[in-house]
Amino acid sequence: MLPVFEGDERIAVRFTLMPGSAFDVDALSALEQSGARTVAWEEACGGEHDLILTASPKGALQVLSGPRALLPHGAGFNKAVNGDGSPCLPSGLDPHYLLADGEPWADLHALAHDDQLVRLAQHCPQAAARATVVGDPTLDRLLASLNHRDSFRDSLETGERRLVVLTSTWGPESLLARRPRLPGGLAGELPHDTYQFALVLHPNEYSRTGSFDLARHLAPALSAGLTVAGPHEEWAALLVAADAVITDHGSTALYAAALGRPVISAYDGGDELIPESPLAQLLAKAPRLNAPADLPDALLAAESLDTRGFADAAFALRGQALEHLRRELYALLGLRPRAVPVAPHPLPRPVSTARRPAAFAVRAEVSGHRIRVARFAPYISESVHHLAAEYPEAGQRHIQSAAVLWRRASAASPTSHGSTWTAAGWTARILDEAPGCRTAAAVLTPTRCLVRHRAAGPLSVRIEPHRVTGRVLRPDPAAVVSAVHAWLGSTARWAAPVSLVCDTGPLAVRVHLTQADAADLDYEL
Repeated sequence: MLPVFEGDERIAVRFTLMPGSAFDVDALSALEQSGARTVAWEEACGGEHDLILTASPKGALQVLSGPRALLPHGAGFNKAVNGDGSPCLPSGLDPHYLLADGEPWADLHALAHDDQLVRLAQHCPQAAARATVVGDPTLDRLLASLNHRDSFRDSLETGERRLVVLTSTWGPESLLARRPRLPGGLAGELPHDTYQFALVLHPNEYSRTGSFDLARHLAPALSAGLTVAGPHEEWAALLVAADAVITDHGSTALYAAALGRPVISAYDGGDELIPESPLAQLLAKAPRLNAPADLPDALLAAESLDTRGFADAAFALRGQALEHLRRELYALLGLRPRAVPVAPHPLPRPVSTARRPAAFAVRAEVSGHRIRVARFAPYISESVHHLAAEYPEAGQRHIQSAAVLWRRASAASPTSHGSTWTAAGWTARILDEAPGCRTAAAVLTPTRCLVRHRAAGPLSVRIEPHRVTGRVLRPDPAAVVSAVHAWLGSTARWAAPVSLVCDTGPLAVRVHLTQADAADLDYEL
């Protein structure tokens, strides 16, 4: 909401961290990275302030001197935490948190929807007298970033895969607490070239667990290509980029619904979700995911449900939140706003944290000159056509067991004192040193490979990009290498040149095999 003050040199913003939270580890890191100024809590308590802003009613806020504004937190009031405040009430409606000595401590209680004002009046009429509906600045920022969807997906290297985002709130009923193996099951059991998976965690979970332990807990999923969003702004960019969302009872589900994203429930029930809340109504209608193998059917069911209607019950005044907030906050300041436009900042492009998987269990179906391949995490138990591994990134066990070994050419220029393998030299060496390997491949560019097969010898491979409605789509060349390997192994007689069709995930591309040309053989890796 801070863009409401942009262009106004009269306003100085300072941040303070109230003591007592169980989740305050790293709470100031986002501020430090942005260059914001902070003050110690003791200093803040001893000074006079022209305006105090908070998105949480918890803590001793009444000791701060100055007008106070309580801003929207999450997507409305959908969740109550056991043992926290009054039973079965979210903190934003709870007199235990909203009143001090029987009076509301906030001079402004900003809400996102008229229904929230009605509910506040039922539970805490004193606070409702100072409440007004302004909309949700977080949702407006998401909506303002929709035009950046393609660039977000490019940053995540999504391609034509379906990006499915898992969202987990915090606490004992969260997705990650109840179903900790679900991210690894999805990333490992579903085809890598069809689906991409990302995980959005509540910042409390980052604070409670820490990135070090999270990386250990999620290791199987991370090795299979899972992206984990950072806890500051990146979660929102992933929702914009997503094709669908798998969720528990956290607020992120309603933000996804507001964007029209298909929503699949992985919430196993409990005491925290408030009945008849917008989120409860959404989860009651959303298809449920019981096991990773059920995802394709769940996606079909989710795509038939228009989720935006559920979000309409949580968010009003779309696109107008900053304008309404500016009016209300400047009234508390006793100032006239500057005559400059106010608009949400577009979200920053996400940074992909996904590891590119270095080994795959590959299923292959060959029908004449058409090959369909599906690549999975190497630890799946089902039978496959072959194991393919990237050299030298894959572990030694996978390199020794792989029928296909590939290497990607480096973009770095040669050093002043060094040596470089040619594609011909490296592929020949691999077949000499790895007796179990049947095909060695050097990926030279996204459309060009040198493949050396034990029986067929060295071959040049050219991959035609898939063109549709003005867009150019390319598969992972390593998937095409596996398709060529499967075809060579099943075809006794053939003569170059030959043209194949390779199906990799949602893409079908034409591939041309010829005798290896000199440029490919001499290509420096």
